[in-house]
Amino acid sequence: MLSPEAKQRIRLALWVLLALVTLRAAYIFYQRHQDRVGVEKQARARNAGYSNPDYYVSPKKLYPYDLKSTKQLTQQPEWVKEGYRYTYYSYEPATKRVQFGHEAGLLGPIEKVVITDVVMATAPGTTQKHQVMAIFQKDDKSYAVPVGYEAGGEYKIYSDEMFYIEDPHALYKHWSPDVWQAVEQHQVKPGMNETQAVFAVGMGRPDAGSSSDEKTVHYPNGGKPLVVVYHDGKAADVKPDSQGS
Repeated sequence: MLSPEAKQRIRLALWVLLALVTLRAAYIFYQRHQDRVGVEKQARARNAGYSNPDYYVSPKKLYPYDLKSTKQLTQQPEWVKEGYRYTYYSYEPATKRVQFGHEAGLLGPIEKVVITDVVMATAPGTTQKHQVMAIFQKDDKSYAVPVGYEAGGEYKIYSDEMFYIEDPHALYKHWSPDVWQAVEQHQVKPGMNETQAVFAVGMGRPDAGSSSDEKTVHYPNGGKPLVVVYHDGKAADVKPDSQGS
């Protein structure tokens, strides 16, 4: 006959198992819901007759929610969505230490990254918040870039906002060769749209008060700042940014 303590342990184990199953089911439901949202968005665009093919692009996502699910990043290469936004650090594989005191650089526009591992790391001076770090190699050296954090047992993973998990050349295969050539040369040319500009020179900062008809965006561009004025979504004026990066 089971003792009261054994019965209590069994009940506790069952509650934990139920919680895990519920969490997993909720994640699967959310993932499928997001996939349906992407399909519905494309259908609405077709029905509305949108002429910009970019609107029909619906990149796949991983929807990671903890350390284990974030390791999905190791299953395929990634491409950076917004260059010059995300700082990466030197990493020592032997000791599995992230050198938070040594910023190694910024991920570049649509830079291809092959992630080999995802680990937890704690930055100096912090004890309650742990960084989720994606490990990759560049020029035969190891680096780590934050893709989320954990605090109090709760995870916030933002890798889906950082990376494409499909080759952007395939996602935006409808772009002309001239546009792709400008992107690969890290140039913004008149007639390019904002997505194409981000692919070419990275993240941008729009001026306050910009409208859909006319918009001014400042691009740090890795230390070579540009300012682009868009008219009706197309670059009309491209010049060096006197305001700096």
